[in-house]
Amino acid sequence: MPAVLEFEKSLVELEDKVRQLREYSRSQGVDVSHGIGLLEDRIAETQTQLFANLTPWQRVQLARHPDRPYPKDYFQRLLTDFLELHGDRRFADDQAIIGGFAKFDGEPVMVIGSQKGRNLKENVRSNFGCANPEGYRKALRLMQLADKAKLPILSFVDTPGAYPGIGGEERHVAEAIAVNLREMFKFQVPMIIVVVGEGGSGGALGIGVGNRVLIMENAYYSVITPEGCAAILWRDASATPQAAEALKLTSADLLRLKLVDEIVPEPAGGAHREFDRAAELLGQAIRRNLQELRALSPAEWVAQRYEKFRRMGVFSEPEGIRP
Repeated sequence: MPAVLEFEKSLVELEDKVRQLREYSRSQGVDVSHGIGLLEDRIAETQTQLFANLTPWQRVQLARHPDRPYPKDYFQRLLTDFLELHGDRRFADDQAIIGGFAKFDGEPVMVIGSQKGRNLKENVRSNFGCANPEGYRKALRLMQLADKAKLPILSFVDTPGAYPGIGGEERHVAEAIAVNLREMFKFQVPMIIVVVGEGGSGGALGIGVGNRVLIMENAYYSVITPEGCAAILWRDASATPQAAEALKLTSADLLRLKLVDEIVPEPAGGAHREFDRAAELLGQAIRRNLQELRALSPAEWVAQRYEKFRRMGVFSEPEGIRP
């Protein structure tokens, strides 16, 4: 049964009434098209009002929607000839990061994505989308292969963060992410990053340095989850919506702050309602950005990436401390 978020209930109730009317019409042979039409107009109006006024916390909930398309769902719709590659050649094959060679619009690319599961078994296998050090080292190995083969890199981000357990610390997760950050600035190929769901902290950045950073309309990108922020600053879980507001983590906030380059629109009601349409809109954005990047030289790709991230953030220096 599809999951329903609290703020979606009024919309889902109207949609259920339409289904019931259609079933009644089929079973009884009664024409109720006028009533269905009125309800569909009401649904469209409710949907427009509801999703035009979402709070940051509600957008976080949408980004985590259990029915939302994951990177693998986009792979299936946007790519052909996907050849998944496994392992980091050091420790293990982390299923929280998937990737390999594929074709986008008939052209070869390297794709990487953080992956969650649809059920408990899949989530345990993928560690609920939280990568261990070996996941980031696998991603790095794939990016190095792409650089050697001169293939564009497409990276799909959907993770609450890197795995915070003892094993990750023992195998140096911070070092693995740091190495990825350093190396991603050096690759002489075009790199496009897409935040399709959750973009959590260093876990997202570990595969998130690119020439273009795109974000889906209802995705989020943040230095910490709202729950973590509420626990640290307010020490109160009920402050989570307040933390989401303060973090400026929505796609609109991130575009305004110039932390992302483009917002990819979603189908009415969110990407979880129309996988195919969501993939189509994302494919259009990737296609356009990749075409623009292909007009540049390898040296320009590297310089653009460096300058892009150097411009992020605002700081000031007190008077009298300059040498």
